[in-house]
Amino acid sequence: MLCNENELFIKPSDDRLMYMGRIDTTDADAPVLVYPYTMVKTYFTGTSAKICLKNHRGCWDNYLGVFVDGVQKKLLLPHDDRSVMLTLAEKLDEGRHELIVFKRMDSCHTITLLGFYFDKGAQLEKPEPLPERKIEVYGDSVSAGEVSEAVDYVGKPDPKHQGEYSNSWYAYTAMTARKLNARLHDIAQGGIALLDDTGWFHAPDYIGIESTWDKIEYNPETGESAVPWDFKKYTPHVVIVAIGQNDNHPDDYMAEDYDCEKAKIWRAHYEQFVRNIRGKYPKALIILATTILMHDENWDKSIDEVCRKIDDEKIVHFLYSNNGAGTPGHIRLPEADQMAGELSAFIESFGDDVWAS
Repeated sequence: MLCNENELFIKPSDDRLMYMGRIDTTDADAPVLVYPYTMVKTYFTGTSAKICLKNHRGCWDNYLGVFVDGVQKKLLLPHDDRSVMLTLAEKLDEGRHELIVFKRMDSCHTITLLGFYFDKGAQLEKPEPLPERKIEVYGDSVSAGEVSEAVDYVGKPDPKHQGEYSNSWYAYTAMTARKLNARLHDIAQGGIALLDDTGWFHAPDYIGIESTWDKIEYNPETGESAVPWDFKKYTPHVVIVAIGQNDNHPDDYMAEDYDCEKAKIWRAHYEQFVRNIRGKYPKALIILATTILMHDENWDKSIDEVCRKIDDEKIVHFLYSNNGAGTPGHIRLPEADQMAGELSAFIESFGDDVWAS
């Protein structure tokens, strides 16, 4: 799309745009946003801002998250792959404005950024550097903030929805990062379990996080080929592994018999998954957890057993005050805030040295 004579076009590769998250930058002028809470930020002058993008939909209705001068809104994205221009802000005063564009949802869709448009003569200013503290999370829909805005359903099953309540800004993961003044890579996917052929992601051919954790793009439904992640690009101080809640589908073998063969296989694979993460991040504090979403306590018992077997002083098991018993539905904003408070306090209990590794 071409801008008119009254507009200023800014390429996605412009160094006055600041990005955060695990992003596919194979083409710097067409970066692909996959994971929740992935974002781009800048400051601009003028009265308006627009974005050009392509949305690659897998499922649900898809929304783009936007902040302009601290005011949040969401924009519905098209269901097809055509290039579209969306208005982010208009009729602003002529002063300096803060713009944040972020991915509200998981890989139920991906977004290819094609550029930004501002008033002719607008001045862009690169934001302050990202925080030095770095967190990474491997999780499921709870870690992605799915259905987090359905605040009338605290402690209740989910309402009927098509994606409109999902907002990664209100995931406990993002809230924890903001409380700790840390940047975040939120490697979270709704419905995902540890193992292939379990969980809910990519039914009926379920894909587990064992097969996705080291990739940027991985969802066959959005049309992209699998793209590996270069772990040299981001080294977190703290890693949170929040897997073990969708693993009870299609059968909850862990609840039925803790010592059954399937349970033993799960624990062996979980141990290897944690060791793989340790191999990438030798100095990180690795926190093993689930969440307050209702699930059988044997999953947490298994995690604790693996943690003790690994016997690494910087691999620890964490339980929330109402772990596994808080809600039958997804975590709403107030519940996420409580979780973030508990998790932040736990991380802070290790002292400032945790951020020095």
